Amino acid sequence: MIVYCATTNPGKLREFRLAAERLGYKIAIAPLPEMASIPPVEETGETFKENAIQKAIYYSAHAPGPLFADDSGLEVDALKGEPGVRSARFAGEGATDEANNRLVLEKMRGVAQRTARFVCVIALAEKGRLLATFHGVVEGEILEEPRGPNGFGYDPLFYYQPFGCSFGEVSGERKLLVSHRGQALGRLLKFLSDRPARNRKA
Repeated sequence: MIVYCATTNPGKLREFRLAAERLGYKIAIAPLPEMASIPPVEETGETFKENAIQKAIYYSAHAPGPLFADDSGLEVDALKGEPGVRSARFAGEGATDEANNRLVLEKMRGVAQRTARFVCVIALAEKGRLLATFHGVVEGEILEEPRGPNGFGYDPLFYYQPFGCSFGEVSGERKLLVSHRGQALGRLLKFLSDRPARNRKA
């Protein structure tokens, strides 16, 4: 079975494929063909779930099979939930990971309360119709400086207590065991794996 993914982020696609492989599902994750030539959907939602649904419904109309889209990001309690849905563009449209990380650190300078979480919502759609949504969350803290060369986005700033290090200091395989994206994708893959059984009973 093939499920298409609406993302141009190579880091996300790599994590999704790795998670599917580790979880042992016989489901191939493929990028949406020629997604770069499709006019991008405007993300107007105020929550991760709203944006994921918008993207999945829109891009699934261009996909030859079921398609999922995710919206994910970092919520910092001391910043009242920011960067939130603006995580990828916190420092402005087209901002680099480094610029976004730098802005978070600037806003957190001298702040003692550093609790935060990564959130991911995946929406699955087919031919413009929403099928289901899946949620994942992992709790951590914001470091005072980036640590580690691995991962992408805010991974070097995100300290995960059970590992005793940042997400930027662990392998992608280890991070996926606990990550927000790994959790949400695991629920999506289980749903897809169970679909034939549900359809036979219908």
